[in-house]
Amino acid sequence: MKREVVITADGSSTIHLPDWDEQYHSKHGAIQEAYHVFIKHGLHHFCCPELISGFHKSIAILEIGFGTGLNAFITLLEAEKLNINIDYFGVEGYPVLMDEINQLNYPVELKAEKEASLFKKLHDVSWEEPHILSKNFSIEKQNRFFSEIEEKDKYNIIYFDAFGARVQPELWTESIFLKMYSAIKEGGVLVTYSAKGSVRRAMETVGFKVERLPGPPGKREMLRATKRLRV
Repeated sequence: MKREVVITADGSSTIHLPDWDEQYHSKHGAIQEAYHVFIKHGLHHFCCPELISGFHKSIAILEIGFGTGLNAFITLLEAEKLNINIDYFGVEGYPVLMDEINQLNYPVELKAEKEASLFKKLHDVSWEEPHILSKNFSIEKQNRFFSEIEEKDKYNIIYFDAFGARVQPELWTESIFLKMYSAIKEGGVLVTYSAKGSVRRAMETVGFKVERLPGPPGKREMLRATKRLRV
């Protein structure tokens, strides 16, 4: 399938798949979408109560669709800024090629040129084993399909960043979200750019409490799902 690196509306790059008319990140702004969906409504939402109370605990994050590494890189930067410990797990069935990674402009657009070596290291480190990238951030990349996830009560946050249901509907089903529900800890959150009614209903059916939230540029809404605490 043909792939091309393109520039999105906020100046940051993404990979476009012409055959599907689909891209790895929003054409309205790759970085803006990542911050709005995954950082603001995922990471910050989950960790802010602990930050306010001064209790900095370790957070385990699962990313569904590691892709370009943009979400992981921004999360690494946030871990350093907030002084929180993050163990990051990125699942990807079809890893992006290094010649494509080398064309992405995220360190420049994020004004993180000093950390550019860490962005490259995210992609250089081997798969299927953990690596410590900084005092606050470790990563384990897993080359497997989302349907193969079998962990139980392991993650605090899930970044659900799969290709859209229009092109890969099998990734947005009850069976997949049941795996997500099992994998996440009580009180944990799953965030996604999608706001489709069928996606929301699938999440609710498996047990999540689902909120509609204002979406990133180009989208009216997004979804955040919480695994309720047992009483």
